[in-house]
Parts: sequence; structure tokens; C-alpha cells
Amino acid sequence: MNSLDLTGRVAVVSGGYGVLGASLASGLAAAGARVAILGRRRDAAEAKAEEIRATGAEAMVIVADVLDDTEVRAARDELLRAWGRVDILINAAGGNVMRARNDNRSIFDVPLDAFDEVLRLNLHGTVIPALAFAETMAAQRSGCMVNISSMAASRVLSGVLGYSIAKTGIDSFTRWMSVELARKHGDGLRVNAIVPGFFVTTQNRKVLINDDGSYTDRSNNIIAHTPMGRFGRPEELIGVVQWLCSDAASFVTGAVIPVDGGYSLFSGV
Repeated sequence: MNSLDLTGRVAVVSGGYGVLGASLASGLAAAGARVAILGRRRDAAEAKAEEIRATGAEAMVIVADVLDDTEVRAARDELLRAWGRVDILINAAGGNVMRARNDNRSIFDVPLDAFDEVLRLNLHGTVIPALAFAETMAAQRSGCMVNISSMAASRVLSGVLGYSIAKTGIDSFTRWMSVELARKHGDGLRVNAIVPGFFVTTQNRKVLINDDGSYTDRSNNIIAHTPMGRFGRPEELIGVVQWLCSDAASFVTGAVIPVDGGYSLFSGV
């Protein structure tokens, strides 16, 4: 019951070639899982799958836009034909949309279509794959889902209204689905979320890192409010996700777990 071993389990990682998603895909493979990389970009997904295969683990690519239910369900069916089941879903697709930010302008100047875009990318981009793959898990009466929330769901972070609303929705969706699946399909189905603190990724690098490599004012404020005094490293998300997906967390569902170096606790005083 305490093993973190995932040998023989089939894991799907949406956005599995992004900075955080790629790290989680590698972590699941290292624990023994067969890993399917789900995303729109076949070339990036294939590169990540090949990297996993080079370690001796099994990996495949299933191509779909997480905002297209038809494509996602077709990708799920492709996976089932190849590997016969799905045990783990990591919803790592998402990110901010620069047009939706209001760092240097009024919130009243943010286009509504940009707000809609960031909301759909993060909230719908989690809900659509979750419903598709959870349907299979429900039929199996077993499976584990991990969603990716954000500090923006519980703390007011300037400039990111749409992203904040989307991630708050993911927290609610995580709790709601955990109850729905356990009550109607058994205690073999679990839904949890992790809440990364601040990690430097491709999408936020320009906001956090200056061209000369120094930290921006926003970064310095973040570090000042993080008791551990630094940004997180992508591999520091692996342990909690391996645990949540393993039998060691068999009685854990509906949890929303910070991995943030203490940022969510500290007032700055």
C-alpha cells in the first residue's frame, strides 16, 4: 500500500512536452508507467516520447487539441486500441495568453476574446480531456486524475484575471469530480490537483527574466514572498504526482496540494 511503483499502469499527460508536463511525463515513466503524450504538436510530442523511450520506458504519442472533444475522444480510443486501458491522466495543458494580461494597461482594455481564450485554454482544456478519459476510468472502476491549478486560484496575482478565474474553476472541478466519481463509480477513482508555486517556463519567461538573465521586478517580488527564497524546479513536482497516482495515496481524493516553497503561506511580514 505504500509503494510508489506505477509499473504496468497507463498514463496520459496532456501538454506532456511543455516544461512542467514533460517533467511529469518523465517522472511517471521513471516510476514504471507507460506514458502517452497528448497534444496538438506531433513533432514536439514525438521528441518527448523518444526521450522517454531512450530511458528504456514505453511511450507513445496521441495527437489532439484539448479544446476539441471529438479529437480528444478519438485520441483516447487510439490509446485504448494500443494499450487497452487508461489508469492515470495528468492535465498539464494550459498556460497564460499574453493578450489577456493587463500588467501595463487597464483591465478595461483587455479584449474579451482574449479573456475567453485564456479561460478556454485552461478550464475547458482540462475539463474536456478529464471527461473523456474519466469515462473510461469509470467503466474500469479505477483510475487517477491529477489537475494543475495555480497560485492565481487562491492569491490575487496582478495582470492575470482570466487565468486566475480559470484556475479557480479547476480547483472547483477537481473537488466536484472527486465526489462524483467516487460516489457513482467506486473508491477506485480519485481526482486531485497540485498547485505549483512559481516555476520559470517557456510561457512566463519574458515576464520573469530580463534579456540579460536578471530577474524582473515581478520575480524579485515573488522571491521575496517565497520563504524558500527561489523559484521551483520542474522535477520538484514529480514526487507529489507519483504519490497521488500510486497506491500510497489510495484514500486521497479531492485534495488541492500546494508545491510552492511556502509562497501561499507567507504574508511578506
